[in-house]
Amino acid sequence: MSKRLKAVELFLAVGLTAGLAACGGESPEVEVETPPDAAAEVEGGEGGEGGEGGDYSAGEQANADFEDKLSGADLLGALQEGGHVIYFRHAQTERDYADQADPDMSLDDCETQRKLNDIGEEQAEVIGTAFTQKEIPVGEVITSEYCRAWKTADIAFGRYTENSQLNFLPFEDYTEAQVEEMRANVMPLLTAVPAEGENTVIVGHDDIFEAATGIYPDPQGIAYVLTPDGNGEFTLQANLLPEEWAEL
Repeated sequence: MSKRLKAVELFLAVGLTAGLAACGGESPEVEVETPPDAAAEVEGGEGGEGGEGGDYSAGEQANADFEDKLSGADLLGALQEGGHVIYFRHAQTERDYADQADPDMSLDDCETQRKLNDIGEEQAEVIGTAFTQKEIPVGEVITSEYCRAWKTADIAFGRYTENSQLNFLPFEDYTEAQVEEMRANVMPLLTAVPAEGENTVIVGHDDIFEAATGIYPDPQGIAYVLTPDGNGEFTLQANLLPEEWAEL
């Protein structure tokens, strides 16, 4: 999808309050004004569901500005202990278009959807190999019902459970209410505390994550590590590109 919506940007403050809150800290109240425009358009770039290239939207800027709280050996040690949710945007696809808005798209037919390209399949393999070599424990692996998401998980981890809460709504542009609906769908998955000693892996899409956190995850294959606090919130700890897992 090539258009970023100001409806998404409305939830930047709300999402970042939840996603960037310090463990145990209080979330400040945020007032959000409804903009006169419903949509903000950004041109250019290849890659995922959209927004890459050109001037940054609020979500893209949040992604560019994000600073890891944990990195290197500290991040690896935390992951090896478990207790985290790792949200992957699916690996690289053949081309960029909003297939969720295509009336001919069927979740039961991969031929009607965007597919992983060779680089995307390699990215998934690299991720899976790194998890094995670094002994990062994986419990649940949850994906959307889109082929590019569950295939990323299947290549990387060899298993997955599909969950429609990670699906796009069937539109190219979203209203404020639709963004809130996507946020409500994904938040229970992002805030669920994994089983002891395990990490939950989620493979989903850009707009879903942005609706919850205000961060547009770019490029394809990027992952964000979240630590749920058990009280319906989480802390965003780090983001990693596919090749960076092996460097931990």
